[in-house]
Amino acid sequence: MLHLSWEMMIFVIVGGFLAAYVDSVVGGGGLISVPVLLATGMPPALALGTNKLAGTMSSLTSTISFMRTGNVDLKAVRGLFVLSLAGAVCGVFVLRQIPSDFLKPLVVVMLILITIYTIFRKNWGDISTFSQYSARTAFLMGCAAFVLGFYDGFFGPGTGSFLIFVFLMVGFDFVKAAGNAKILNFGSNIASLITFMALGSINYRIGIPMGLAMVCGALLGSRMAIRKGSAYVRPLFITVCVLLVGKQIWGLM
Repeated sequence: MLHLSWEMMIFVIVGGFLAAYVDSVVGGGGLISVPVLLATGMPPALALGTNKLAGTMSSLTSTISFMRTGNVDLKAVRGLFVLSLAGAVCGVFVLRQIPSDFLKPLVVVMLILITIYTIFRKNWGDISTFSQYSARTAFLMGCAAFVLGFYDGFFGPGTGSFLIFVFLMVGFDFVKAAGNAKILNFGSNIASLITFMALGSINYRIGIPMGLAMVCGALLGSRMAIRKGSAYVRPLFITVCVLLVGKQIWGLM
């Protein structure tokens, strides 16, 4: 059993808070939380499971915050939640059979395209134009929810950003896109967490305190996003996409 000094535990708690603050709005918190856990000397598999426990606590908190303020379209995400959860279950099972590293180059390309597209569409996501899904759009959104849920269970980096982009594409503003994305991301997190629990790949003595810190970070981050709106979420979204690209390119070198 890994035991941490008080100094290292404070480092984990502060890192968790910062990760959740960012993740509660646009995803990408794993850029901070996973390296923090690895810095404790925790094996990678255990770090991922512990991060998933803390991250799920954070995801639930930000999901509730967005829902309570009316920044989630429940009709638009109700069926997609189930598909996201099912996709994540499949992704975790496939991950146990096939390594996921081959996805890194594709993820880099997709994140670069998303970042460029968002930068050049200046007023994109400022105002919501969504009314309801057409039959074709509903089918495509269902496929996206399942595929991105699968991706989250199989590989993971950038899932929140991809989900936000999908909801922006159908006409939601940045804040509601972030709220809707949180619902689906929470579904895939639950599926992955249950799997890690079954495999015994979670350090609860570190994960629970980190999770409580992430709950605080998620509360503050989601409230800031809701209060300040798209003018705050848009640049943060672009920044996280750029950091994700850099992280993935670094991993390829």
